[in-house]
Amino acid sequence: MLRQRIVTALVLVAVLLATLMSASRWPFALLTLTLMAAGGWEWARLNQAQPAASLAMGALVALAGLLSLRAGWVDHAPPALWLAATAIWVAGGALALRRGTDSWKHLPRLGRLALGLIAIWLAWLAIAHARTIGINFMLSVLCLVWMADVAAYFGGKAWGRRKLAPSISPGKSWEGVWTGMAGVLLLSLFWVWLDSHAAVDGPSLYTRLNSTWGTTAMAPALLALSGLSVVGDLIESLVKRAAGAKDSSRLLPGHGGVLDRVDALLPVLPAALALIAWKISP
Repeated sequence: MLRQRIVTALVLVAVLLATLMSASRWPFALLTLTLMAAGGWEWARLNQAQPAASLAMGALVALAGLLSLRAGWVDHAPPALWLAATAIWVAGGALALRRGTDSWKHLPRLGRLALGLIAIWLAWLAIAHARTIGINFMLSVLCLVWMADVAAYFGGKAWGRRKLAPSISPGKSWEGVWTGMAGVLLLSLFWVWLDSHAAVDGPSLYTRLNSTWGTTAMAPALLALSGLSVVGDLIESLVKRAAGAKDSSRLLPGHGGVLDRVDALLPVLPAALALIAWKISP
């Protein structure tokens, strides 16, 4: 299992780096859209859609992405999209987690599929748009989620006592959440320093927030993004638990499915852009 995880991770990183190094934006956009379309297929399967409907769901994610490319939204996405997506994740995520798996199963299937389609499409549009802002910016958002996850894992192992959501994800603890947030704050300070001492293609998320709001105001924004990463993770866990599934699929050997790897990114990517929307809007 460990060998599979390592091999899969290395292959994904190699392909990702190859697309990022391309002078054209298309390889990265199409690669990530393919992955998100697979995530749409997984979402439909987890919500008890028939095989044909699950494939159609993946196709709809791909179609929405291609239409966004044609409309020019990858370069100039309406800022209102990020604000609306963030508001939906904050309000809808809190409501879904409060009501739990039983309530989720009783929602109309079409509604569940529509929510997944919108969330996955917006996450793809956000990462494609972040790439146009700059590789440094995009990586800083991705690393925020990864740091929150890794620090939470080790913090939970070391100090976890109080369960965060035992009926949804028994392994998560409040102590892990706080450790993850602390890790993100430390990462932000390092990245702001790195931006000022290294040749980068543009400022990171942290430098943008720091220069606009100052260090003191930057901290609550980063804590909010860390919290949203937890919400994204828990929502996918809720959906899998409602479906009686351990992984979203087996598309990525040793890692489960695409949604298992990007769940925390779904709310964070649009929320990060919402925080700086006025700065990057035309």
